[in-house]
Amino acid sequence: MAETTAETPVVDEVVETSETPETPETPVEEYTSESLASRFGDPQPAAGLGRRKNAIARVRIVPGSGKWKINGRTLEDYFPNKVHQQEVNEPFKVLELDDRYDVVARISGGGVSGQAGALRLGVARALNEADVDNNRGPLKKAGFLSRDDRGVERKKAGLKKARKAPQYSKR
Repeated sequence: MAETTAETPVVDEVVETSETPETPETPVEEYTSESLASRFGDPQPAAGLGRRKNAIARVRIVPGSGKWKINGRTLEDYFPNKVHQQEVNEPFKVLELDDRYDVVARISGGGVSGQAGALRLGVARALNEADVDNNRGPLKKAGFLSRDDRGVERKKAGLKKARKAPQYSKR
């Protein structure tokens, strides 16, 4: 019979050193308007076209101080409703570019709500054109680069409106 010998495990000695491996520390950047301007580059002029329902908005953005000119009037004069003003400003809020661009727009057709939607799409497309690399992702995620193609449903024969039927009478 063969003898089995118990082998003793070999223990490596652990040498402790007082030096720790150095890792390069990355400085934490604080973003100011100057650092953002250098990071994203200077604002570039751009143009965009927006449509919603029957409204069409032709939009130009130029570097400036946040002034709006819509058909020769200010934003507050053209859209007195605060909801429409906020809707139009949303692309700038998402990109944190408030007061960095002046907006000049020509809007025709449609009603007030359709014109506000068309202007928002035009502004978003113009901002996308100004800096595709930095602006496209946030604008697309917020849904500002998609055209809202909903329109008025047509009236059907035998009905009073698109879906409203005359009152039913049994006799």
